[in-house]
Amino acid sequence: MAGRKMVIVALGGNVLIRENEKGTVEQQWRHAEEMCRRIFPLIERGHNIVITHGNGPQVGNLLIKNEQAARIVPTMPLDVCGADSQGEMGYMIQQALLNELRRNNLRRFVVTMITQVLVDGDDPAFRNPDKPIGPFFEEDRAEQLRREQGWRMIEDSGRGHRRVVPSPEPKRVIQKDMIKLLAEAGHIVVACGGGGIPIMKDNGGDYVGVEAVIDKDRASGLLASLIGADMLVILTRVSRVALNFGTPEQKDLGRMTLSEARRYLDEGHFAPGSMRPKIESAIRFLEGQPEGTAVTREVIITDPEHLAEALEGKHGTRIVRDE
Repeated sequence: MAGRKMVIVALGGNVLIRENEKGTVEQQWRHAEEMCRRIFPLIERGHNIVITHGNGPQVGNLLIKNEQAARIVPTMPLDVCGADSQGEMGYMIQQALLNELRRNNLRRFVVTMITQVLVDGDDPAFRNPDKPIGPFFEEDRAEQLRREQGWRMIEDSGRGHRRVVPSPEPKRVIQKDMIKLLAEAGHIVVACGGGGIPIMKDNGGDYVGVEAVIDKDRASGLLASLIGADMLVILTRVSRVALNFGTPEQKDLGRMTLSEARRYLDEGHFAPGSMRPKIESAIRFLEGQPEGTAVTREVIITDPEHLAEALEGKHGTRIVRDE
């Protein structure tokens, strides 16, 4: 509603299925309920909220089902698997959140938006796919899939062969206006699940699905910019961004300016596929702030356990524009 801050909350890829878990429905419900309790301080503050999330484990499971049931039912392409996971995870998140709202006597609605994200067919990622997805295959089966499906396969850490797909840059969120309209009306929107369903335009100008994966943090940062968000909150496994991560010289950062973020990125402090896309998304979001706006954009990166403290400035890493 008018006067409220617009906040994008990006949940990590393992939000519902954790490492070393089977990912049963019961486990996923438990994690959905826990996550909704963690992000509730944002709701209590009265912000307009859009929730994004990763979907790696869910899509991985769908691809395993594809492989195991290929002789019985038709396999589904990757874009359809992404849409499937958006609906599945959105249902769990919105139901858990509705229950949490009821317990706290707050009347707000929650809606899941199946979200398509436009990518460029000329993106260099399509010439050099490098994002591993799905199950591990024995060498003979991997070769068969190369031959029959045209998949690019790599040997992965001695555990077998996996398919790799492109991870192109997101260019436009198709449902951005609907997401903004619903959020500004006070509804909590779950959107851009798994980075969004990658689509492009064919020669006739029609939208078509693409066998690719969009980075969730990059899509979240783009959506935040497109709908004029005031704050981007990225929840991950670590409580603070760090320099020299995992070394004796590790230095946790409580605050970082835009220029410092650019410098640390150039110095190679943030690993690809981990913290790097989060920092890149933060930089683009802060760079995109329109001149003369009353509210200054900011980014918070932390883990779910410290979100409430991070909102108070007592934990996490806060990234801001240079003064």
